[in-house]
Amino acid sequence: MNYLDLPELAQLFSYYNVLLLLEGLLSTLLLSAGGCLIGFLAGFLIAIIRTTRSKAVAPLRAAAFVYCFLFRRIPFLVTLMLVFFISQYVGLSLSTFSVALVCVCIIAAAYLGEIIRSGIDSVHKNQWEAAQTLNFTYLQSLRYVIIPQSLKVVIPPTFSFFIMYIKDTALASQIGVMELTSASKVLTNKGFSAALVYATVLVLYFLISYPLSRFGKRLEKKIAATRNR
Repeated sequence: MNYLDLPELAQLFSYYNVLLLLEGLLSTLLLSAGGCLIGFLAGFLIAIIRTTRSKAVAPLRAAAFVYCFLFRRIPFLVTLMLVFFISQYVGLSLSTFSVALVCVCIIAAAYLGEIIRSGIDSVHKNQWEAAQTLNFTYLQSLRYVIIPQSLKVVIPPTFSFFIMYIKDTALASQIGVMELTSASKVLTNKGFSAALVYATVLVLYFLISYPLSRFGKRLEKKIAATRNR
């Protein structure tokens, strides 16, 4: 088949096929943005717990360590299937999209918690001591002293993780979520050229990922310039 067949190209971008691709694109965006946003907030909380030295939170600190250790080593697809079948077994009426979103949040929280913790630990301990001499509380020390200095360490791997996870959301198609990969399978099953369909999906993934990577680079440079003033 001629992959540059113009009639086929016109049929591929017919109204209903474009709607299908847009539905897949929207699901991919929602999974990526929603999962990583919630995962970032949960990861930040995990990082705070893991860097707190108070004996009162020792059990939580141990639990946070185990959580990050486990879910950073379990493949996303395994987590996806596990949550999917457990939710069915216990009778939870979750949509496949909700299951995928929960799994993205679980994995994102583990990875981002470790990234943020590493950023906090990268700040020299004399900065903590300086904050204590100013009678800052632990949270004030984090907000005004530690976190601003840790951003240069946290931002690059955080944006790399976001971009990686945009691509990994394709695995949600395994449980029936209509994201970009699922949409491409539907179109190829209709008889369209696989090369043409997946080239289109490739462009859509690029249009999501590239601006995010550029934004991350600009933010990284801006923070570096601010710190060097």
